[in-house]
Amino acid sequence: MLINIAAQLIAPHVGLSPSELSPRLEYPPQKEMGDVSLPCFTFARELKQSPQKIAGEIAERINASQTDIVASATGGYLNLNFKSVKLKSDIASAASQVNYGHSSIGMGKRVVVDMSSPNIAKPFGIGHLRSTMIGNALVNIYRATGHEVINVNHLGDWGTQFGKLIVAYQRWGTQDALEREPIKESLRLYVKFHEETENHQELEDEAREAFVKLEQGDPETLDLWRFFVDESMKEFRRVYARLDVSFDHFTGESFYNDKIDPVVHQLRELSLLEEDEGAQIVRLDDQGLPPCLILKKDGSTIYAVRDLATALYRKQALHADIVLYVVGSEQSLHFQQVFSVLHKMGFDWAGQYQHVPFGLMTVNGKKMSTRKGKVVFLEEVLDEAVQRALQIINEKNSELPNKEQVAEAVGVGAIIFGDLKHHRQLSVDFNLEDAVSFDGETGPYLQYTHARICTLLRRGNYDVLSGKYSIDGSHLSSESSWECLKTLSRYESVLQEAVKENEPFSVARFLLDLAKDFNRFYNSGKIITDDADEAEILSKLSLAAAVANVLKHGLSLLGIKAPEEM
Repeated sequence: MLINIAAQLIAPHVGLSPSELSPRLEYPPQKEMGDVSLPCFTFARELKQSPQKIAGEIAERINASQTDIVASATGGYLNLNFKSVKLKSDIASAASQVNYGHSSIGMGKRVVVDMSSPNIAKPFGIGHLRSTMIGNALVNIYRATGHEVINVNHLGDWGTQFGKLIVAYQRWGTQDALEREPIKESLRLYVKFHEETENHQELEDEAREAFVKLEQGDPETLDLWRFFVDESMKEFRRVYARLDVSFDHFTGESFYNDKIDPVVHQLRELSLLEEDEGAQIVRLDDQGLPPCLILKKDGSTIYAVRDLATALYRKQALHADIVLYVVGSEQSLHFQQVFSVLHKMGFDWAGQYQHVPFGLMTVNGKKMSTRKGKVVFLEEVLDEAVQRALQIINEKNSELPNKEQVAEAVGVGAIIFGDLKHHRQLSVDFNLEDAVSFDGETGPYLQYTHARICTLLRRGNYDVLSGKYSIDGSHLSSESSWECLKTLSRYESVLQEAVKENEPFSVARFLLDLAKDFNRFYNSGKIITDDADEAEILSKLSLAAAVANVLKHGLSLLGIKAPEEM
């Protein structure tokens, strides 16, 4: 909001339209630098003046024509300070609206988000959390900015790992053990296979043969595969329900089996396929990339060709304008190869297909490995987080109604925020105790701030839904209230920045800033007092209600609930 006002004001002085100028404006890192700043360095060559002189002259013109805005020039920056009482009222009123922060920048664009995508017959470990929750947040943020979004769970339900699992089951498994604990028994068998291959390399050949039988439709092998898929889906759906994550499509790799031959045929028709030691590849030397393997020498498919078929389907059947692949950074080379092959096939739209990489998640400094059985089950982490949250709630507010429901929201929210508060490309070392703390930069801290405001509003008999209260900006004159209002005014631009960078961290960081600003305002003086003017109390409660509204909305975008009592 402040950026838009500043752009309208400054644009005529630099020969740009407001929309052209807006991206150049900044919120200064320190409040002493103003409310909005414009670096004038890029105008120096064009205007043949020093940045300091440009900033100074614009500041003089603005000060000569404005009474509610004070401009100053410092070190080549034009700084604006807003003094309007009406602006304060307008920000608080706008931030109280249900869809505050929403925009239409994505109107008419369809986005497919490929996210979560766990492997069938393997545990849903905490390592899957990143793709699931980063993807879920991006889905919500893109929708809030006007995009039409289709989110897809591209399940790992095909590939040579099933050959390994089938061989392991036939050698060391029993039907009784598999039916009793399908996922844990599958993990045991998978680990056993990799342990045995260290001394018996022939097992790898058996696994490849088993997968070829699966691709050829062998009935017994298919029945076993279907059992693994069905049992895995039961566990996955249970975890997704706790995370409150849903999908428009569950289409795993197997869905594209009948779509692979046309892709291989097209690659041959375009003379892109080459034989290399019996395998079929597409060379990408001109892109500075290693060749992309399409078919193994035994004729079986590899996930690159399945991803090519998937990409074509998403364009032709889902009519995607943009496709986001929320997949770990270790797959960066793979996606470079897939996108390069699509370009070689003549598909210019491949430029709108983006890999959204993220860093590794470790637990207490240790990397997880399914092959070695080093897996931390996500449900077990969620259970422990909820129990810790319940313990804290019992200590702080033992009479709280619906304690178990609140603890579930707080515990699960703590795990989600513990991930999303980091830049996605950074690796995260997960620490449960830190994540569940009610202090510091945590999900529970944000939820507690929201609940604290709800308690304040109930105490002041403030009806958030009535809309009958007018906000008098003259009663929001303190520095702490203005810091709250400034932060609130940034929300729409924060959501747009999150889309531009595919970065939920932007929203998480904003919410922490907003909560800290509100708590400073709350602690700077009592809001409800016997001797205060009613209009002053209502104005301050209205500001509190606006903060609660934006906290709740922002948390919901990240996939986190905001209880009204804690």
